[in-house]
Amino acid sequence: MPTLLQFTDTTFQQEVLESDTPVLVDFTAAWCAPCQRLKPEIEKLNAEWAGRVKVGQIDTDQNVQTTVRYGVMGIPAMILFVNGQPVERLQGYLPKDKIAAKLMPHLSNG
Repeated sequence: MPTLLQFTDTTFQQEVLESDTPVLVDFTAAWCAPCQRLKPEIEKLNAEWAGRVKVGQIDTDQNVQTTVRYGVMGIPAMILFVNGQPVERLQGYLPKDKIAAKLMPHLSNG
């Protein structure tokens, strides 16, 4: 199974905003129990979408600038970026199928 990318304030512009492929960013923190529960679901999506969608996490404690820039007030939060623009936001724990159902309309045209 491919490992999740780790985004930071420093790499976010290049890795996410300038990406040619859609990027799912999971805003998370080590202390967040729902975030830890969500991680296996995100990892399954990462494996299923390998090559079509970049999937990664950003630690909200370590990367405050990006967290604030995108108005993330609670975690876990996921934002799908397409062509550098946030096109879908999901909040809280969701199973993989529900995440995919919300995101697929944004991915089908790519």
